[in-house]
Parts: sequence; structure tokens; C-alpha cells
Amino acid sequence: MTEFILVAAAWPYANAEIHVGNLCGSYLPADIFARYHRLRGRRVSFVSGTDSHGTPITVRAEAEKSTPYQVYQRFHSGFLNLFQQLGLTYDLFTSTHTQNHMHVARQVFLALKHNGFLYKESQDQWYSVSQQRFLPDRYVEGTCYICGYDGARSDQCDKCGNMLEASQLLNPKSKIDGSTPELKSTEHYFLDLSRLQDLVVEFLKVRESYWRPNVLRQSLGQIQANGLRGRPITRDLEWGIKLPAEALGEGPEWENKCLYVWFEAVIGYLSASIELSQLSGEKDAWRNWWQDAAARTYYFIGKDNIPFHAIIWPAELLGAGEHLDELLGSSAPRPLVLPYDVPANEFMNIESQKISGSHNWAIWGLDFLTRYDPDPLRYYLTVNMPESKDTDWDWDDFYHRNNDELVATWGNLVNRVLSFTFKHWQGVVPDPGELTPLDLDLLRSMEDGFTTVADELEAVRLRAALAEAMRLASEVNKYLDVTAPWQAVKTDKNAAGRAIFTALKAIDSLKILLAPFLPFTSEQLNGFMGYEGSLFGRQYTQPVSDEMGEHLVLRYDHSCATGKWEPSQLRPGQELRQPSPLFRKLEEKIVAEERARLGRPS
Repeated sequence: MTEFILVAAAWPYANAEIHVGNLCGSYLPADIFARYHRLRGRRVSFVSGTDSHGTPITVRAEAEKSTPYQVYQRFHSGFLNLFQQLGLTYDLFTSTHTQNHMHVARQVFLALKHNGFLYKESQDQWYSVSQQRFLPDRYVEGTCYICGYDGARSDQCDKCGNMLEASQLLNPKSKIDGSTPELKSTEHYFLDLSRLQDLVVEFLKVRESYWRPNVLRQSLGQIQANGLRGRPITRDLEWGIKLPAEALGEGPEWENKCLYVWFEAVIGYLSASIELSQLSGEKDAWRNWWQDAAARTYYFIGKDNIPFHAIIWPAELLGAGEHLDELLGSSAPRPLVLPYDVPANEFMNIESQKISGSHNWAIWGLDFLTRYDPDPLRYYLTVNMPESKDTDWDWDDFYHRNNDELVATWGNLVNRVLSFTFKHWQGVVPDPGELTPLDLDLLRSMEDGFTTVADELEAVRLRAALAEAMRLASEVNKYLDVTAPWQAVKTDKNAAGRAIFTALKAIDSLKILLAPFLPFTSEQLNGFMGYEGSLFGRQYTQPVSDEMGEHLVLRYDHSCATGKWEPSQLRPGQELRQPSPLFRKLEEKIVAEERARLGRPS
């Protein structure tokens, strides 16, 4: 039976470069998870894109004397560059500034309106007198009226996690110019969350047994404590998705209202799936992931986005119901599947301080990759992934983990075994003869690893999965300490050959177990082991044009992938290729050099 897995990663906002906190929060774990399921032979659809609309982009454009479209395009291009260098295998990375996305977002709006889950109401919204415009909630900060935190945004408090009523924010200040905004009445559409509350609670309770505690606290816990109220889904904006004509209210002010970014961005997971089907020439293929009752959908996000993915997006899907499918062209409409899991991560700090892009207290992805290779970054972010609590990037820890774990435990194991094979068996896998109980025990532990590592990956416990794979690598080192083929070859070449054959089989298995985490070096090792083809496939960019203009998308071709989640099939006599070191040993001076870069103007 075909298993359909949708991997949905958070949409980076086209207003700032991506740092390591963003990478370990959502983008990297999504890729690890997608790669694993592809190795299992499952039908994976890994989608995301650039979040392209909203006032922050217009503010940056004004400061740069450019246009919002130019700002979006510049950051979108940078995202594609980074994701290719880091090996994030999106089946489609697109953007919200496409005709397709705008169409799908409007259909969700109209389905909710048709089903009676939208209403119009006037509300007081923060208005900048100095700039003569309404301010987006994330550009007004003040004191949270629930917990007293001074740095709360007017829509959500990052400290207590509660969604806020913007008009109740205490001591509001504009993040743009520091002025004190005033409340001004404006009419908007609201999503009637109170009427959807029972359905959302039922959805959450079904998942209560396996969702992460932090996700349940910010979703089910908050609903039980405070309940849900209507939330505006339109804003007075110039750069965004205009409302459908049949939804416009009376008066010229309605012509400049757009869908609120938080409402339309989450729809991108659906619109990207539809776009991918169109680009692949299979118009209705997206339904396999969105309407098959057995399909599982996973949303990889940071903790600041939990309410939008665990409450708002399920509410939109529940409220739109079968009518959305009818609007999308189905003659036999069905509802769309709800999120199976939202494995949100906590935050990563830098050297014990909160990341601050404005103060350059950050490690930027593209800048990092000018000095280091991608797999060490993927490795360190995974062993340090904030799955249950905030973690800290420490340059001294990065230096030691690279040298003591990647180089010493794994890289040296590979290099010395393969080099030894070339020296004494001319690069051909030796015939082991009859294996001993010690040999069989090691190979059995590698085979068991395909279950133990998989169990952790299935539960989205990526740190534990990587730790288990590295533990197995240590077992091979221990085995070689006991069998000592480097010494045995002098007196008993058959015994040495048996040990080297066993070690090669174990390394070949570990190559697959580590491949979701370390894809670049695993591909390299796959070649050293004498195999043809690619474990995963290839990434490429593709220009796409529509009425909104031309933009590049990131695609992934898995038709040439050969990797399988199974123990080694290595046989005696297989010819290897000359190895080279998988990882670079770092010098200790990099710790001081990198710490000196922090906080320095970029």
C-alpha cells in the first residue's frame, strides 16, 4: 500500500536572511524527515516557499528606495541559494506571490464565507499618525496584558505564548519609528473561531497522546484556559492578496484591503501542493496527500508559530470543509486532511544570548557556508536541536563535536578501513570466509539499527535518532579495537580480511542510517563503496511565469535515487574507489575568530 507523507516546512519571510535558529527550528528537521521517508520508499511531498506579502516588506522597500516586489525577489533568491547549498530537498519551494497561491487563498476565504464562518466587524487598530497608515500587529510592541512581558507584539506574546487582542496591548510603540500609535476604527472580515472551537478541540484531543508537550500547551492548553474568539483575517495593506470581488464591502476603503498575511501564508502548504502537481503534469496528484484518509501531514515550525499551525490552520480547513474542494474544481467534493503532527521546535540561542538579527548576534546560513561545509552544520544543528527546550550554539562545542565526533568517530573510521582495504586487498572487498560470533553480533547490531533509528525518526525525535546512529559507529570502532586487523594482517591475513569485510558491511549500513542527517558525505561514501547513482536524486531550479511575473522555484528529482532503508548488501569482490577524508579537522583558533564576528556590523 502506497504511503503518502506531506512534509510542510515553515515559510521564511522575505524580510531577513536565514540564521541557524531558523534552520534548526524548521527547515533542517523537515529535510531530515523527508529524506528518511524517501529512503523508506514512501511518497513524500516536501513543500514550502517564501512568505512574500505584508507591511514589513513595504517598509524595507521604502527604506531602500526600491519596490516590495524587488525586496521579495532578492530574499527569495537568497533562500534558494542557501537551501541548495545546505541540501534541503524541497519537492517544491515556491512563493506566496503567485497567481496560483492567490487563487487558492481566495477560494479558502470564499469557502469559509459560504459556510458562515466569516463575519464583518469594525475594530480599533493601531494607526501611525506620522506615517498615515495602519500598522501590522507585528510592528507594534508593548507590554503583554496577560503576563506583563515588555517585548510583546500586539498579536502574540513570545514569553507566555498567548494570542493577544491588539487593542489591549499596554504601552504600545511603533517598531518603525518609535512613535506612539493611536487606535482608529476600521472594518474587517473576522474568522469566527468561537464557532469552530469545539471542532478544533476535538481535533487536538485525538492527537494529545503523541504531540509534543510544548505544542499542546500553546494549543489545547490555551483554548481550555481562555477559549477562542473571532480574529481579523483582512488588513488595510497595499502589498498583498486583494479580496475576491464578491467579498468587497461598501465604500472605497475596501478596495485596499488584503488578506492578512497570517491567514493566507498557511494556505501556502495547499497551494504549493497544487502548484507542484501542475508543474509535474499531474493536475490532481495533490489530492493523494490532501484527501487520502491514510495520508500523514507534518508541519515543521518554530514555537512562535504554534497557534497558527495547531489552531488557526486546522480551523480554516474545518471551516472550509467540502465546499473548498468544490471551489477547487472537484465534481465529488471531499474535505481535506488535517495536520497529523506539528513537531514544533523551541529556540536556539547563540553563546547564551538570544539571537538578534538587528545587532548581528546571529550565525547566518550563507555566511557560515563560505567557511565551512554543509554536513558539519547539519550535524551540529541536529545534535543541538531544541526539540523540548531552548538550546545554545557554542562555538567551542561546535569545534569539539566536529573534531571529536564527525572526524574522529565517523570520518576516521571510514578512511582507515577503506584505505587499509586498498593497501592490502587492492581496493576489493575481501572474502571473509566463515564469520565468527563477534562478526555476526556487529552485523546484527547494524541490522537492528534500521529499526531503532527508524523508531526515533518516525516519532520525529531527530536528536535521538542521530545519537543512536553515532552510537553504532562507535560500536564498529570498538569491534576494530578487539579484532585489530592492522596487526592481524601481518600474521593472519584471512582473519584480517574477515574483520575488514565485517567493518565494510557495517560502514555501508551506517552510510544509510546517517544519510538523512549527512547527505553530502553519505553520497560521497556511496561512491567510495563502489556504487553507481545517487542515494537521493538531484535538486534544480526552474523558472515559472504567470500573471504576477517570473520567479524561480526549487525542485527535486527523485527518479534517479537509489538509496533504500535497508542493511548493507555488500558482497566479496566488489571494487571500491579510492577514498578521501569525509570531514575537515578544524583548528582551535576558529572559536575565537567566530566569537569575534558576533555583534560586529555586517
